[in-house]
Amino acid sequence: MTTTAHPTTTGEPTERDLLTRTLHRIDAPDVVLAVTRHGRRTLLSAGSSPTPDSERLASRYELGSLTKTFTGLLLADLCAQGSLRLDDPAIAHLPNLPHHHPGLDTITLGHLITHTSGLPRLPTDLLTGAVLRPRHNSYAHYDTARLLHAFARSRPRHTPGTRWNYSNFGIAILGTALSTAAGTSFPDLVTARVLTPLGLTGTVLAPNSTTADALGHRKDGTTPVPVSPMGAFAPAAAIRATADNILTYLEAHLAPPPGPLAEPLRQVQEPVLRRGLRHRDTHTLTWFHHPAHGGPLLFHAGATFGQQAFAGYHPATATGVAALATRRGNDCRLVPAAYDLLHSLAENASTKHPTV
Repeated sequence: MTTTAHPTTTGEPTERDLLTRTLHRIDAPDVVLAVTRHGRRTLLSAGSSPTPDSERLASRYELGSLTKTFTGLLLADLCAQGSLRLDDPAIAHLPNLPHHHPGLDTITLGHLITHTSGLPRLPTDLLTGAVLRPRHNSYAHYDTARLLHAFARSRPRHTPGTRWNYSNFGIAILGTALSTAAGTSFPDLVTARVLTPLGLTGTVLAPNSTTADALGHRKDGTTPVPVSPMGAFAPAAAIRATADNILTYLEAHLAPPPGPLAEPLRQVQEPVLRRGLRHRDTHTLTWFHHPAHGGPLLFHAGATFGQQAFAGYHPATATGVAALATRRGNDCRLVPAAYDLLHSLAENASTKHPTV
């Protein structure tokens, strides 16, 4: 295991002990853990593969569903600009939508981002393909025309706005609506309005030659899993980023910088709905929201065919955690380990400095 620290890191033994124990809980070929506390960064890497630690730390990892937080921030930004509103009907921004079920008329942009649209997790035709060919990336060639056709044929499973049901389908439709409203492609739109303003130069929606892209593995731990193009589902799962860039992203939420994204960054942290048994689960526009010492933890996770990601932060103690990994098989225990790390760091900081 190699530890790499930002020059301004505090190097507190208790923090490093927590990071080291967390790394040992994660079973993966390549793992990067990254922590920011009041802007001081610590990055650690480990793994069973022979990949050099310097390469692990510099590589971009597939974020999977963590991408949804970028799409939600983009939506908040466009709303703040006045280009659209959360209560706009989705179909108002889908002029090429074919003849559709009338139940879709009441689905708003707000319903789509909060997973309350009534749409299923995936379109039926995509889900069927995934079941029949589990190792095949069914998203890669699923284009916008096919997505809109599937949407037009769908019928909400419940009245929009009444139930929470996680939906990649809904986020894909939202991204299409946003790019249509803005008159540009989703990758160009999120790059111009979110990635570039936040200085996320190591964050992209497709592989390129400027930075190495991490590769996941099959269950044998050696057979590589190709990178995962997401087609029309890019708004739900296409972003890839370095650990350092994820820390920059979290720091922007912890202390929104001056500029047009300041208010959207604050807005996406406000609770907007409750769900589950006795409505104990709280969500913001983009983040899961759990109670903790001193204030809530906000977090999201994601997975692709060969990688896993987690990002979370505790505003009350200015603490953020990013965890990225390649994996073999379906699970590498990254998400629960990273969540526990964030919770422990927040608890320790709150106990030592209750007024922070």
